[in-house]
Amino acid sequence: MANTKTSMFLNIALLLALLLVVSLAEGRKLADGSAPQCDLVFGVQEGDTCFDITKQFNLTTEFFNSINPNLNCDALFVGQWVCVAGAA
Repeated sequence: MANTKTSMFLNIALLLALLLVVSLAEGRKLADGSAPQCDLVFGVQEGDTCFDITKQFNLTTEFFNSINPNLNCDALFVGQWVCVAGAA
């Protein structure tokens, strides 16, 4: 019985921590206070890097980073959506 309560408590704590992380990431804005606008997304494929995607869509690294402010290029995963057109 104690293991069940402990397990349920840990699951709730992990869920709350995840919600906090997501809300912080979603709340991030650009330095001027505006949020970037995305007009076109691309699904990351196996072997893709941020550099590959910027070259494929003829983007500068600075612009790509500005329309993807929460993107961690060291942790891309297959199926992840990245913005490839929009306004910063």
